[in-house]
Amino acid sequence: MNEQTNPEQLPDAEERDEAPLPPDTDLAAQEAPEIDIGHVKRVLEAALLSTAEPLTVQQLKRLFAGEVDADNIRKVLDQLKDEWAERSIELTAVASGWRFRVKPDYQKFLDRISSEKPPRYSRAVLETLAIIAYRQPVTRGDIEEVRGVAVSPPTLNALMERGWVEIVGTRETPGRPAIFATTRKFLDDLNLRSLEELPPLEDLQSALEPASASLLALEAASSPLQYVPQEEESPEERSTDEPQTPESSEQAHAG
Repeated sequence: MNEQTNPEQLPDAEERDEAPLPPDTDLAAQEAPEIDIGHVKRVLEAALLSTAEPLTVQQLKRLFAGEVDADNIRKVLDQLKDEWAERSIELTAVASGWRFRVKPDYQKFLDRISSEKPPRYSRAVLETLAIIAYRQPVTRGDIEEVRGVAVSPPTLNALMERGWVEIVGTRETPGRPAIFATTRKFLDDLNLRSLEELPPLEDLQSALEPASASLLALEAASSPLQYVPQEEESPEERSTDEPQTPESSEQAHAG
């Protein structure tokens, strides 16, 4: 015979709702572990000091296997930046991410023991770079209108080999000339996050590696394209950047 349950022994609906959940299903008790900010800071510091390339927040986030979110990474980076502010090395945000770098006031001392000497670029190369930086995107013809001389392939090649300039497309005009613009590496090397942070034209030369070239032609970069008189160039520069004539211009654009 089947046993019958006494209705008085069954809990009513309200009692059943108030019955505690098993420990493994109590979601309210499952709190996320607290973040050890000091530990996060030391890990970020180690990662950034051990690499020569900038690291993005997403790359740094992977150091913690998802246990630290991007907002906390940024907060700790800001704290690190403040901690290093008074030292000879600083933490900075650039176009490609975050990195440590020697402050410019101290770099000159390190250069005395470095076997690698920074390349020294001609006036033609620096003028071309600045025109691209401040008027991009531009074609070779745009650069020639500002400088008043034909731009030789070696001048542009020097900037592309350095990783400061790249071809970003072609202009929809006869001949479809290449369009040039600066790269993230260019911003990284100037310790900038975006083109909006570019220094005034008169300060650009000191921001780049030391070079004997001047940037006189670039004063026109923020105004309509116009001819700017040039200083006398060295024989080496004249061999690659001859004064523009109809014949030389046609040959230059054909390249």
